[in-house]
Amino acid sequence: MASNQECLLENGNLINDTREEEEEEVNHHHGKTARQMSASSLRRKSDPALAAGVQNRHLRQLLVNLQVVLFGTKLSVLLPTIPLSIIAVCYGFGKPWIFALSLLAITLLAERISFLTEQISYYTGPTVGGLLNATFGNATELIIAISALSQNNIALLKYSLLGSVLSNLLLVLGTSLFCGGLANLRGEQKFERRQANVNSLLLLLGTFCHMLPMLLRYAGDSAVAADQTLQISRAFSIVMLLSYTAFLFFQLWTHHGYFESQQVSEVDGDEDVQEDAAEVGFWSGFAWLFVVTTITALLSEYVVGTIEDASRSWGLSVSFLSLILVPILGNAAEHAGSIIFALKNKLDISLAVSLGSATQVAMFVVPCCAVVGWIMGVNMDLNFNLIETVSFALAVITAAFALQDGTSHYVKGLVLILCYIVIGICFFVYETPLDRWFKHRFHESSSMDLLVDDICASLRTFVDSQVCYVHRFTNVAAHGMTKLAMSFPNDFCWFEEPSNQIVEALVDVV
Repeated sequence: MASNQECLLENGNLINDTREEEEEEVNHHHGKTARQMSASSLRRKSDPALAAGVQNRHLRQLLVNLQVVLFGTKLSVLLPTIPLSIIAVCYGFGKPWIFALSLLAITLLAERISFLTEQISYYTGPTVGGLLNATFGNATELIIAISALSQNNIALLKYSLLGSVLSNLLLVLGTSLFCGGLANLRGEQKFERRQANVNSLLLLLGTFCHMLPMLLRYAGDSAVAADQTLQISRAFSIVMLLSYTAFLFFQLWTHHGYFESQQVSEVDGDEDVQEDAAEVGFWSGFAWLFVVTTITALLSEYVVGTIEDASRSWGLSVSFLSLILVPILGNAAEHAGSIIFALKNKLDISLAVSLGSATQVAMFVVPCCAVVGWIMGVNMDLNFNLIETVSFALAVITAAFALQDGTSHYVKGLVLILCYIVIGICFFVYETPLDRWFKHRFHESSSMDLLVDDICASLRTFVDSQVCYVHRFTNVAAHGMTKLAMSFPNDFCWFEEPSNQIVEALVDVV
């Protein structure tokens, strides 16, 4: 009997130990967020044997890090665009080429930022890893926004952020639902409805914070309303940041189960996701993250500075490029991963990518830019103009309505994609205030160029006439001096009354 109890006690301890190990394993995998798993679908394992022959330990580690960071993704084919962008700027290539190369390079760097954030989270645990993901999850949008803010290009900043939200809410979410529905053509996909409800609720709060400044701007006197709009926008930005902080507390501590419903099944059954250990050291990860973020900031300066020239060269409006093209390419890796997981019936991960990105941009990046602009003395408000704010509100309402019942099929995805196409057509045809501002500046620049050309032509004509006059005067003077010299008599004496003799010679010349 005692032996049986000891055996049971041993078995109980063994079972408890096994359960603890399983929980630790699950918690370890929970450190990797859904958005990081989405981006990891485009990654590939490095081959450590390539650097095994190097004897020096530090050099070998450096080569391994270079291989992992630079070539550990299927997007490494875009790696040459980084030096090509810098070379194009240094040697004065066409600005449309600089814009295209920089944008493609940012596509690669955005995926690498996600990878390095994931590597650091291995050493910090799930909570700090989640906070890092909240900070660097949309680092590309934040860097481009701050770059536009530093150049006082508020309109371009607003359109790029609005485009990121619309792209995630309609295009990425719609494509994920559509592809997942095609993979389950005669059935439905289910997902965690509570996760979608929380994100939708935050996005509705963001809609309030954008619509009220817009309505106030159109309600009263323009000068007074502009100042009031700026003041309430700054107050609303603080409210939005507080709400996003509460959302992070909700997501990472109190109700993290809402956002991890498919994590365990993903760990147990998905062979495509490869993660067992960190591939980059803790401090190496921070160093690489700093380098990649710095390069991204530099290329973002190129994108913001050349988008106007690319717009004129390609015949597309600046608002269309910043609203449609830049957001799609900026996070192409995460978007592709979201679609791949939807095809694998892991719709919760797809929702965490699309809805999570939209929530982060709308409730963190936008108010953060307003606060940073406040500190910099730049008047960044939350008034995105009428058609832009209405597009944002309709996108939020449509996405929330599509996700309210916790099920999905391909028709819902198709409707969201068509909504995105409708908005894209609208901004392709509509001349926004941003387009009018760039066009007015271009006309002013052209008029100034013509004025400068006229002034230069007038100066050139004046200088030519003066040169001709001097040339003619010199010829006449030389001819006269020659005749004067030849008219002097042979017995001319320069020291005996020269003035009288010169006067007589001049009279003879005349």
